[in-house]
Amino acid sequence: MNLLQVHALTAAYGDFQALFGIDLLLAPGEVLAIIGTNGAGKTTLLRTLAGSLPVRSGTIVFDGKSIAGLPAHRICARGLALVPEGRRLFPSLSVQENLLMGAYARRSGPWNLEAVYGLFPILREFCRRPATDLSGGQQQMVAMGRALMSNPRLLLCDEISLGLAPVIVKDIYRALPRICEHGVSVIVVEQDISQALRVARRVVCVREGRVVLEGVPGQLGREAIAQAYFGAAEQEAA
Repeated sequence: MNLLQVHALTAAYGDFQALFGIDLLLAPGEVLAIIGTNGAGKTTLLRTLAGSLPVRSGTIVFDGKSIAGLPAHRICARGLALVPEGRRLFPSLSVQENLLMGAYARRSGPWNLEAVYGLFPILREFCRRPATDLSGGQQQMVAMGRALMSNPRLLLCDEISLGLAPVIVKDIYRALPRICEHGVSVIVVEQDISQALRVARRVVCVREGRVVLEGVPGQLGREAIAQAYFGAAEQEAA
């Protein structure tokens, strides 16, 4: 059975509709990459799945139960956690206090402070420092660790490489297989197509709030991906 099933999902910011009939499937233990340009609807999709943005219509079934319309804290308690774009750490709290904030859902599972420090050892060294005193890459590790502290079955990662040096991006993405070893599925939103193709079992391209391409990285040609990513009109103009 699929861990996540999304059908005909629409969402909007007031009168502005941002998602149009999104269909999505995710198997247990799978890493799915969602790619697309700025404004394509990637972040909106993750926010809607996590309950931060209301569902206008359509269905979201997670672990066999509907979560469409549930508030974000109840969705998190069901086992779905979001690593938001921009990290959104609590500036008045230390690294360790930020991590502990992720444990409020009190789900049982393998993730605790020791497990997070094992995944990102540098955080143990800086655990008493204010989280926002850390580098951008270290802050991203805190944000991921905070989400893992809720012991999710599904981790939503929104632009976790944005603005980071390539060597730091490699360190962060190197952690994904270890996370999946603990039974966690991952959806990662990426603008970097090459990075997405390296880490994902399947790739979905979103443009203007619609799924325009889906497939296995090794079976998708670069030309097809570029056309889906940018659109036929942009490709012809280039």
